Amino acid sequence: MCFSKTRLTYNKDILSRDSGECTICLDELEQGDTIARLPCLCIYHKGCIDEWFQVNRSCPEHPAD
Repeated sequence: MCFSKTRLTYNKDILSRDSGECTICLDELEQGDTIARLPCLCIYHKGCIDEWFQVNRSCPEHPAD
């Protein structure tokens, strides 16, 4: 892992409607879930992306960004 690359930041939000699945845990993103919206507009469960960022520094779907 490259430690010189800064970790992405995200906006924490509450999901207002069902929105497919979280590509990290593969569970459904359901209305009322606490989510994280990355700058690339991808959304994940907040807990999932927090764990992801412990070992990665980019979006799971856009690693080259």
